[in-house]
Amino acid sequence: MANPPIDPGIHAIKHVVLIMQENRSFDSYFGTYPGADGYPMKAGRPAVCIPDPVSHHCVRPVHDKDLRNEGGPHGPQNALRDIDGGKMDGFVREAIAAKLALAHGERLKRRIRGCADSETVGPRCELGSPVDVMGYHDSRDIPNYWAYARNYVLQDRMFEPNYGWSLPSHLFEVSAWSARCSRPTDPSSCRNDLSDPPEGPAATRKRFPHGPLYGWTDLTYLLHRAGVSWGYYVVPGREPDCDDGGTLTCRPHPLKTSTPSVWNPLPDFTTVRRDGQLGNVASVSRFVREAQTGKLPAVSWIVPDFTHSEHPGALIGKGQAWVTHLVNTVMQGPDWGSTAIFIAWDDWGGFYDHVVPPRVDHNGYGLRVPALVISPYAKRGYIDHQTLSFDAYLRFIEDDFLGGSRLDPRTDGRPDPRPTVRETVPQLGNLAADFDFSDPQLKPLLLPPNPRP
Repeated sequence: MANPPIDPGIHAIKHVVLIMQENRSFDSYFGTYPGADGYPMKAGRPAVCIPDPVSHHCVRPVHDKDLRNEGGPHGPQNALRDIDGGKMDGFVREAIAAKLALAHGERLKRRIRGCADSETVGPRCELGSPVDVMGYHDSRDIPNYWAYARNYVLQDRMFEPNYGWSLPSHLFEVSAWSARCSRPTDPSSCRNDLSDPPEGPAATRKRFPHGPLYGWTDLTYLLHRAGVSWGYYVVPGREPDCDDGGTLTCRPHPLKTSTPSVWNPLPDFTTVRRDGQLGNVASVSRFVREAQTGKLPAVSWIVPDFTHSEHPGALIGKGQAWVTHLVNTVMQGPDWGSTAIFIAWDDWGGFYDHVVPPRVDHNGYGLRVPALVISPYAKRGYIDHQTLSFDAYLRFIEDDFLGGSRLDPRTDGRPDPRPTVRETVPQLGNLAADFDFSDPQLKPLLLPPNPRP
């Protein structure tokens, strides 16, 4: 498929900042946002209702005042069962099945293993309590996110690029693919894998003690080749997600700039190591200094630790405060006038969403997630109804900084057997539509990181 013409106005954006939070569906955050494709409503309340296999009643979406949530399992098979051939009715069933699996063998205990432990990713609930995957939040709970939507751009058809959990999602975020390679320095040896791509330092030591894990081509290879600066910024702490997405509770692993992990995959790419770019993976404190001093790279990826991730088990307010701090820092810095900030959540976390994802290949798209665009060039109060996925971020960066070059095995010089060139599928919208490059009228919207509910 030929590349469509690139809007020349896109080059007003000199800095792309992509902040990736954790585990929320679009409906769980913006299902009641006016004008968005949210819950079907009747008489002022959500009209959808999905079956509960235990009570044999149907469950409707309900406002959830609790800012520490539980969610549901979110592996590839959970996604497919949630979607259920387009019925979008598997969410409660999957969450209950996961809780029963946790309780199996421990029926004499009153609480699920880890529920009472604030250091544990996952449930903090009585074994018999209802699942919360049908709960939603709104401006009472996440006022800053709704303020960004009102003043900048809300995207109501942003789909996770793949079926499943965090690691494949983050691999797609930087490379448009998730795979397992038998010879990690040979891109032709890589094969599609959503369920179990190798991850983290333990896997590195066991299988490839002296080398990387990911041999296919990622975006940093194209950026480095073109002399385009980039940074991947990590909050040192604890990793936000479990190792497979299908379980509800686990002990988070350490999250460090030097440690390849679920949320920090770039150090394990062959290209990053061969190009001498490991130093581009740094603490988020470096990003803050660069934003304050007008030294942002062209492309910045930012990931939180567990505490600030909004992953079930973590407080939503802490994640919103952290994101607000980052946005405020950029807005108050010298580079604000030429920056686009994209905020998204990496997967749906088991929470209900009513929109059937389009299918572009056997990897997805996955379920819908919240997504925002913040920039002085953003269209004020605009709701983007285009079909999008994280591949749209790659396309925007490629159009802006690389003249439309793609992660395409036919042209990028590192042929790998990826099933699809994701940036060129006909279903994918163009993020340039969210901007008015003729007149940057929008002022910084500085918000309190901890607003009153």
